[in-house]
Amino acid sequence: MDSRSILTKLASMEPGIMGLDSFKRSAVLIPLVEIDGETHILFEVRSMQLRRQPGDICFPGGRIEADDPTTQACAVRETAEELGISEGSIQDVIPIDYVVSDMGRIIYPFVGKIPDLDQITPSTMEVEEIFTVPLSYLQQTTPEVYRVNFKVSPEENFPFHLIVGGENYNWQMRHIEELFYLYEDRVIWGLTAKILQHFLHLIER
Repeated sequence: MDSRSILTKLASMEPGIMGLDSFKRSAVLIPLVEIDGETHILFEVRSMQLRRQPGDICFPGGRIEADDPTTQACAVRETAEELGISEGSIQDVIPIDYVVSDMGRIIYPFVGKIPDLDQITPSTMEVEEIFTVPLSYLQQTTPEVYRVNFKVSPEENFPFHLIVGGENYNWQMRHIEELFYLYEDRVIWGLTAKILQHFLHLIER
């Protein structure tokens, strides 16, 4: 193939994320609710019956299914299923920046409004309980930050003879920062805390 053919072929492509098909893709909603004239954010406590992360605090959401027409449709569908409300009762849904995590996940966050808390009847299979946190509290709170270090550990038959330095190769230490928002007896951390922090930064600009 000559260079002109290569460039012509590439020019018609829309750049995306390399290896996208291998990522686990999900969508979440940051639900805004009004309580006594004040804006709160609603969170879920994951059911203790779940295999993954039981008891953790999260936003409503879940895996993008093949029949979800868009990432927003997934966020709305999952929120409606988990909170026991109709999809139509979730208003003014707006996307914010999505997350590409080091663990092979892409999360598409949205912000939306749920006008009536009384209509919520959480799914007991997925949700242990729900609670809300005043937005003003979160805006005034600096999360605690802790570092998690990752050690590089090549598999036993790794071909050290193929790389410069061999077994003495200078692997770079990697780390991530974990955020912790504390509210009463609740701890919001992990990707939920990172999405929350980013949302708070967006509205403070």
